[in-house]
Amino acid sequence: MKQNNNNKRVVVIGAGLGGLSAAISLASEGFAVELVEKNDKVGGKLNIMTKDGFTFDLGPSILTMPHIFEALFTKVGKNMADYVGIEKVEPHWRNFFEDGTTIDLCEDPENQRRELDKLGPNTAAEFANFMAYSRKLGTETEAGYFAKGLDTFWELLKFYGPIRALNFDVFRSMDQGVKRFISHPKLIDILNYFIKYVGSSPYDSPALMNLMPYIQYEYGLWYVKGGMYGLAQAMEKLAIELGVSIRLNSEVEEIQYQAGKATGIKLQGGEVLAADIVVSNMEVIPAMDKLLHNSPAELKKMQRFEPTCSGLVLHLGVSRLYPQLAHHNFFYSDHPREHFDAVFHSGKLSDDPTIYLVAPCKTDPSQAPDGYEIIKILPHIPHINPDKPLTADDYWALRERVLAKLERMGLTDLRQHIVTEEYWTPLDIQAKYYSNLGSIYGVVADRWKNLGFKAPQRSKQLSNLYFVGGSVNPGGGMPMVTLSGQLVRDKILADLGQA
Repeated sequence: MKQNNNNKRVVVIGAGLGGLSAAISLASEGFAVELVEKNDKVGGKLNIMTKDGFTFDLGPSILTMPHIFEALFTKVGKNMADYVGIEKVEPHWRNFFEDGTTIDLCEDPENQRRELDKLGPNTAAEFANFMAYSRKLGTETEAGYFAKGLDTFWELLKFYGPIRALNFDVFRSMDQGVKRFISHPKLIDILNYFIKYVGSSPYDSPALMNLMPYIQYEYGLWYVKGGMYGLAQAMEKLAIELGVSIRLNSEVEEIQYQAGKATGIKLQGGEVLAADIVVSNMEVIPAMDKLLHNSPAELKKMQRFEPTCSGLVLHLGVSRLYPQLAHHNFFYSDHPREHFDAVFHSGKLSDDPTIYLVAPCKTDPSQAPDGYEIIKILPHIPHINPDKPLTADDYWALRERVLAKLERMGLTDLRQHIVTEEYWTPLDIQAKYYSNLGSIYGVVADRWKNLGFKAPQRSKQLSNLYFVGGSVNPGGGMPMVTLSGQLVRDKILADLGQA
């Protein structure tokens, strides 16, 4: 531990994975850390609900890059396996198409080849070439952007140099990057939809996003034994062991500051918590608006950091099993370009959405009563547009389109077998998590708006205010927001001259 850090008081706003990671990482360096959360449990969007005998993971369903989480434990001489168990999911996911074709993504190379051979004799070779490209993107990104916490395009250029920086393929779209190697439309759709990890469009995001297949195949796809929320509970336990004070049901009203430095936070009810350093897990733009009370002109400077898509989230308990499902499943749109254009350009609910469906009982039957199954359904939809709001009837009509599509594609009589349901719209997501306009994944990856960069972790307004989570680099998704907490520790130590 660093000397004298126990005299420095850190307040972390929000106990999502980014906030938990920051609290753990700073406590491991000897800081006195207080973590303040408005909801009744830690985890942020990694949330849980029990209802009618079913246990629903309300947020993320896929764990990748477990080494990022393990680093929190090994840093302080602990073993993550003593806190939470994880197991690999195989196949990674199953892809369903309207013509009846199904293709699995598999970790085992021979199984993967057999699946790809369904699409023609050259498909496996094309896929191998694509994966070599994906690996190059991934390993380059890990070397600097992840390892060093590079926060801007100029920092990236300084670290990599102008020639090496071209390896990031930011001037092509993700879709164009895929099509350099892949000719079959179905495999193009499958690889394009890796963009779901960051809630963006493959037609707008930079081709750098093609690093995601490498990450999934290199580090595996995992499930947390007993339910995904167990990961948040493990991090909470570790934080408490390290001396982090956690306040639940405590909403922050403002960040107080003077002479360019944060002095603390004020809670609803008026209590003030003094701080030498403030870390916000609340997204950058909502924090600037609600906690710092920045002017519309200041907020406008951040408009390139547009929110990702939102989602219509259906958690269903059903009174039968669907054996054709894997743990993770995608039911593809017959019109992918139109689907993404609806979500990211016209702000409409897609007539034919691609649907992500999770059936966690395939791995963990204990999540539902015997003979029953959990079906989680997530089509991506536009974030909230205050100028052209969608109505409750609009969202309900999409629910019906989605369920009808799933029944048409093989989930026979799905609606007749629903025995319990939890239904969230973007308005619910915004109210629960204060995400920017109901965004699920933070800041959109768009090569024209931001080259795929998120907002910087250091505040430009206050010298001792930092941000973590999906709205800042390195971006959205469980491993990235957890990494952001570790990177913010590194930035704070560097700013204190301790790096």
